Amino acid sequence: MFKRNRHGIQIKTPEQLEKMRAAGLVVGRTLDLLRRSVEPGMTPLDLDVIAEKAIRDQGAIPSFKGYMGFPASICASVNNEVVHGIPTDARKLREGDIIAIDCGAILDSWHGDSAITVPVGEVEPELLELIRITEEAMWAGIRALTPGRRLSDIGYEIERYVTSQGRFGIPSEYGGHGIGTEMHMDPWIANKGRPGRGPVLAPGMCLAIEPMVNLGTEQTRVLADDWTVVTLDGKPSAHFEHSVAVTHNGPWVLTALDGGKERLSQP
Repeated sequence: MFKRNRHGIQIKTPEQLEKMRAAGLVVGRTLDLLRRSVEPGMTPLDLDVIAEKAIRDQGAIPSFKGYMGFPASICASVNNEVVHGIPTDARKLREGDIIAIDCGAILDSWHGDSAITVPVGEVEPELLELIRITEEAMWAGIRALTPGRRLSDIGYEIERYVTSQGRFGIPSEYGGHGIGTEMHMDPWIANKGRPGRGPVLAPGMCLAIEPMVNLGTEQTRVLADDWTVVTLDGKPSAHFEHSVAVTHNGPWVLTALDGGKERLSQP
């Protein structure tokens, strides 16, 4: 059994957090494999096949496959695709591309969800910088997950970091979410906004923190497949995500192989 606070947010027991960690490690190990697998000439479908096998070999089930009709085990979003790209063999990855890979797994009825953006071979410096900024923005949001802070502090810290780095677009329609016995749960988490608003963060909450940052404006549109979100101006976008538990000792990054220790120890 599990309980919810007055805002409807699921609160996990220490034992349930351990199960969340186990699911998170399945995702973390799978993404580590996918990061090492990306190379020019592969197709997004090749990566999907690798991901599904890795997830199932660890005794888990892909969260995404069949979710609201989604046909694959990962989302693979290339260049100007922001999120929810469907992996197919219709195109090959080329030197200079970037690809965002979003992966989820269910283990013992608990979910893990994480995303990375990977350069394909040698890429332009501005794309490497976009990737760096998006990942750092995620960690800025994760550092806000301490008891007593407010939900909107997460988006505030993400936006504050991104705007400190230059002019980039942060799509307003997409953000993070609660996670636990379902992949998407309350609360929804904006990647921008004013601090000090919303529910108080408390131990036992598990949240997926996932900034998306565009090289151009924040405006997006959805393609005819009803899944793939692209930038309206055609410029590249990056995406990172970790599932994180709020604990008395601060954030525990459930989908990071080291629990987030290395990055959270940095100032």
